[in-house]
Amino acid sequence: MLVLPEPRGEITEHLVTELTRPVHPLLSPILVSPADPLADEDLQLALYLCYELHYRGLPGVADEWEWEPSLLALRRDLEACFEAALTATVPRPPAPAAPEEMDLALREVAAASDAPSLSRYIERAATFEQVLEFLAHRSAYQLKEADPHSWALPRMYGGPKAALVQIQADEYGGGVAHRIHAKLFADAMDELGLDARYGAYLDHLPGATLATVNLMSLFGLHRRWRGAIVGHLALFEMESSVPNRRYANGLRRLGCGERATAFFDEHVMADAIHESVAAVDLAGGLARQQPELTRDILWGAATLVELDDRVARHTLAAWERGASSLRAKLSEPSEPSEPLAA
Repeated sequence: MLVLPEPRGEITEHLVTELTRPVHPLLSPILVSPADPLADEDLQLALYLCYELHYRGLPGVADEWEWEPSLLALRRDLEACFEAALTATVPRPPAPAAPEEMDLALREVAAASDAPSLSRYIERAATFEQVLEFLAHRSAYQLKEADPHSWALPRMYGGPKAALVQIQADEYGGGVAHRIHAKLFADAMDELGLDARYGAYLDHLPGATLATVNLMSLFGLHRRWRGAIVGHLALFEMESSVPNRRYANGLRRLGCGERATAFFDEHVMADAIHESVAAVDLAGGLARQQPELTRDILWGAATLVELDDRVARHTLAAWERGASSLRAKLSEPSEPSEPLAA
C-alpha cells in the first residue's frame, strides 16, 4: 500500500491518526452500529486497515501494531458489529441430509441469488471505462488472491487439508512466480493502463466492496469460522468458471489482448478443475470429518453470495445512471499525494 487512505468517519480518523504514532494503548472510540454495517464506509475501511496489518502492513505504521491488545480490542468490536449484521441478513441454510450432498446444497445456495449478472453485462455491453472500474473493485481481493483462504490450512487435517492445498497451489502458480494468479491480475491491470500496485485504489473503493474482502479476512483469521471460510472458498471456486469466461469475452469484445485476458482465461480452466475438488473433497470432506461444521460451511457460502450480490447491484445501478460505481472516478484520484508522516 502506497499511502494510508483518507478517513471516512470518526473511527478511521482515529485509526489513521493513532497508527502513525509509536505503539501505545489505543483509546477506542465509542462505536454506534451504523444503519447498514455491511456497506458502511467508516466501519468497513476501519476493519480493512486492522486486517491489513496481518497481510502486508500499512505505510508508516509500526509492525508491532499487529498484535497490540488495545487495537485487537477495537477490531473485536468492529467484527462484532459486522458479524451481527451478517447474521441478521443471511439466514443459515439447512444442513443437507448427508455430507455427500454438500455439492448439491452449495449449488442451492448459489441458485438463491437474485442479483443481476455483472459478468453477463461486462461480456455484452460494458464500456472500456466500466471494465476498468470493475477491475479496480476486484483489485482489493485479486491482488492478495488466495491469502485469506490460506489461513485455514493450519486449522485443517487429512483429506480436506489436502484438497485445500491442491486448490491453493494452483492459485499460487504451482510455484512459478509469474503464474501466481495475483500477478496475472496485476498484469491485466497494467496492460489496461491501471495502477497495479497493491492498494493503489483503496480510496476509490466503496464500503460494500471492502466488505467482500473483510468477510474473507474475518473467516480466515478466526478458527471458529473455519467451516465458513471453507464454504466461502468452495462456492467461489464452483461458481467462478462461467463468469470468468464472460469477463474474458468482454475484454476481447473491446479489443483487449492476451495479457489482459490471461487472468480470466486461466480461471476458466483452473476453476473448472477445482469445482469438484472444492465441493466434494474440501467442503464435503470437512462435513464428513466434522459434521458440526456443516451449517457453517453453507452459511459461509451464503454470505459470499449476499455480499457479492450487493456489489453487483450497486455497480450496475450506478452504470445505469451513467455514474461511476467507485467513490471517485479513476481519472480523479482521491488519495493524498504524499504518505502521512510516521
